[in-house]
Amino acid sequence: MDQTIIDEIIKIVGKENALTSHEERKCYSFDARTDGTIPDLVVFPTSAQEVSQILILANKHRFPVIPRGQGSGLTGGSIPINGGVVLTFTRMNKILEIDAKNLVAVVEPGVITFVFQEEVAKYGLFYPPDPASYKYSSIGGNVAECSGGPNSLKYGVTRDYVLGLEVVKGTGEIINTGVKTMKGVVGYDLTRLFVGSEGTLGVITKIILKLIPAPEAKATILALFSHVEDTAEAVSGIVAARIVPSTIEFMDQASIRCSEQANPMGIPEDIEGLLLIEIDGDGDAIKTLAQKIKTVLVQHNATDVKLTQDPVEAEKLWQARRVVSQATYNLNPVKIAEDVVVPRSNIPTLIRFLEETGKKHGIPILSFGHAGDGNFHVSLMIKDTKEDYEKAHKAVEEIFSETIRLGGTLSGEHGIGTAKAPYIGMELSPVVIETMKSIKRIFDPNYILNPGKIFVAN
Repeated sequence: MDQTIIDEIIKIVGKENALTSHEERKCYSFDARTDGTIPDLVVFPTSAQEVSQILILANKHRFPVIPRGQGSGLTGGSIPINGGVVLTFTRMNKILEIDAKNLVAVVEPGVITFVFQEEVAKYGLFYPPDPASYKYSSIGGNVAECSGGPNSLKYGVTRDYVLGLEVVKGTGEIINTGVKTMKGVVGYDLTRLFVGSEGTLGVITKIILKLIPAPEAKATILALFSHVEDTAEAVSGIVAARIVPSTIEFMDQASIRCSEQANPMGIPEDIEGLLLIEIDGDGDAIKTLAQKIKTVLVQHNATDVKLTQDPVEAEKLWQARRVVSQATYNLNPVKIAEDVVVPRSNIPTLIRFLEETGKKHGIPILSFGHAGDGNFHVSLMIKDTKEDYEKAHKAVEEIFSETIRLGGTLSGEHGIGTAKAPYIGMELSPVVIETMKSIKRIFDPNYILNPGKIFVAN
């Protein structure tokens, strides 16, 4: 980029809100998984008006603009592909309003999810979306990716809690979508269109969120299985029994062993599957529901079932799941993380396929995640060699193909970004893809916003 343009952008945000050195800019060339190019400039806008001015300049001079939250994404959604300006929203981190009477809140995009959850809890309220990165990911990033998390089974994902948005279109115009009421059907649902659009249609600068009353009580159940097939069948059994926990988390044997190395809980080495189940609601109903679930687990050959309503004990049980993502690096230095989803009835088939695929290619393939809604985090742990990357590439293609065959989808919460863009045609037809591209052209006619994401060439 020309230095005069960089200087003009710095004037908009102020020197204190811009990073220009090579070392500083390099920190914004990657996310939690994928590398990109070093941006020409990194800025920290503090208002929608500043974002608007930058986008107007971008259209005039044709440079890319990449919105970014905390950079915790796993598919390259916030990385520059060909330089440009990264807009980082960590300084737009105010909770602007919590309306306890009407169960809504208004936040800036840089608010950390966990901080927001803790704040609304003071009012006896609950914001359910809880991606694994919830203690450091921002709500703006959660909205852009439509993040999910363990609570998705009962409560839904981020889009189910977004009532309205302030958005700066790719052209620089500031628009407001949605409402602050529980209902609203005036015109097209533009809010839903922006949620999950990965910063390709507009830049989110304000978010109206729905809240719900906090559940009265919780119970946590840890179940161990000697055979992974029994674990998978137990998930189907719980669903078939018309029981809806808030969470059903799954870990296969390899994930359990990694977790045990990082946080020993005394789980026997021959255990092939683990379920971590959480239920919430009325205090008396919790006990009845917990016993029903325990009965299903025993019917499906659970070798050990632990039940607690003590928050401290529950947190100890949760540690097995919380540490697993980072603990997988005990196996190999490179992780290729996917997040496929299949219908719950096909969970056993997917788990068996993942095991067979790992053996076939000679690379560790771990699966863990949100079994209650069929969303599995599949981690291919490889060495940093050309041979292992080639094996992983073939394995990913096979996993995606099987996922589609089973009636599933290639991503439940990580998004497409750059990592999954080459595979999008496996799920979406050419007509659907072209329709999406036509929407992109309406909101961002000069392809300023986050180019190279979702579609290989957009």
